[in-house]
Amino acid sequence: MKIAVTAMEGSEKGQLDTRFGRAAWFVVFDTDTEKYFSIPNEQNLNLPQGAGIQSAALVVNAGVKVLITSHCGPKAFSVLKKGGVEIFLAADGTVAECIDKYRKRLLRKTEEADVEGHW
Repeated sequence: MKIAVTAMEGSEKGQLDTRFGRAAWFVVFDTDTEKYFSIPNEQNLNLPQGAGIQSAALVVNAGVKVLITSHCGPKAFSVLKKGGVEIFLAADGTVAECIDKYRKRLLRKTEEADVEGHW
């Protein structure tokens, strides 16, 4: 299974990026191989609108099944849910720490967007 974390840097040592659609990176941990890989999100950072939708498509197309972030807007949330991605909320920490919290069941799963669009 692939778990993505929104991150400020493209490694497991990067800090959690609190915004989903305009996160700098998606760092993905593959539980089958126990390895990380990174997906840059630079193409969506400066979009005037639609960053969340485009970022969600990027995550879904990478085969991610769990997303860890701090905030997710309604349009991105809809795309992620339709793509079969479960969303968990974290407040802070490195990518590796967020993965560890998820594995220990310390993160809260969300069933709805927690911010308005264009946040």
